[in-house]
Amino acid sequence: MVFLRRTLLLRYLLLSTTLALLLFISSFWLPQGEQRDCGSVWQPCWTHYSHTPPHPLIVGGWAESEEDAPFIKECPGQSFQAGKLLHYLRSSLAKDGEDILLEPYLLSWDQLLNFMESLGTMVSFFSQKVREKTELIRELSLKHSSEFNGKSAGSSGLQNPAAFGLNTGAYRSVRSMVEVELKEGRVNFSYRTDSGCRTLLRLHRSLLWLKMMLEGLSEGPDSGGRYKTPGELSRDAYRVALAPHHPWVLRQAAEIVFPLLPDREYFLQLVCVQKQEEATPVLRIIIHALSVVHTRTQRILEEYNMLELP
Repeated sequence: MVFLRRTLLLRYLLLSTTLALLLFISSFWLPQGEQRDCGSVWQPCWTHYSHTPPHPLIVGGWAESEEDAPFIKECPGQSFQAGKLLHYLRSSLAKDGEDILLEPYLLSWDQLLNFMESLGTMVSFFSQKVREKTELIRELSLKHSSEFNGKSAGSSGLQNPAAFGLNTGAYRSVRSMVEVELKEGRVNFSYRTDSGCRTLLRLHRSLLWLKMMLEGLSEGPDSGGRYKTPGELSRDAYRVALAPHHPWVLRQAAEIVFPLLPDREYFLQLVCVQKQEEATPVLRIIIHALSVVHTRTQRILEEYNMLELP
């Protein structure tokens, strides 16, 4: 019994030390600000989840076609809404069939951040880094728009998305941002710069991670009737999408954090369903939209040789 207690204590100390080191190192590039209270590391965020049967949002809502209406539902009492995410993803697809509009793209990330933060404080260092990147692109857009119009960027603040300058001009879309930043010399292929292109590339990789994780959650059991846990799915997706681009300490922390993610039932509740059979069509609709956005972004970054920006 004494030996068992010592073993558990050593494991706890190892986990605590690793996370403390991770947070210390991450503090050099993470935004400093007030964090939402998500409970303990063992209790993920969940705000007043209601078991009241949800209703489809068809007229004036987020289910934008008859095909989606039976599946995409409003989930009362939580910040993440699958319907809003789908709406923003679709809105980001430019009519030319090639480009991505930045304002709805970043609004999609706002919903994905809500999704990530609902998983608890154990993944907060990932969500904080993502949030910093979305804010940087908005800041660059606002600054560029203010300079173009002869105004001070600092006087407008970052409170109103309409003020970000994302509807028109240089930061209207991914392609327009890439072209203007190359023209103005903001992008460097040899060393790191705080450009929108480099920042977008990091978001692009994270989008692949989330897409792969959701693909796993949409699948059925294996031949033995076992479902992979969200922790296993997140870890596998991370190893493909993000680990090759992360330093050793982040990779090691990820191996510790992902097994502590909530169970599959919790993830089903996030898309407002109770059974896997109900979740699969919802997830597949979202995955398809994520895939289209990711593919378009990939093509633009590849066209300008930006897939390996330092």
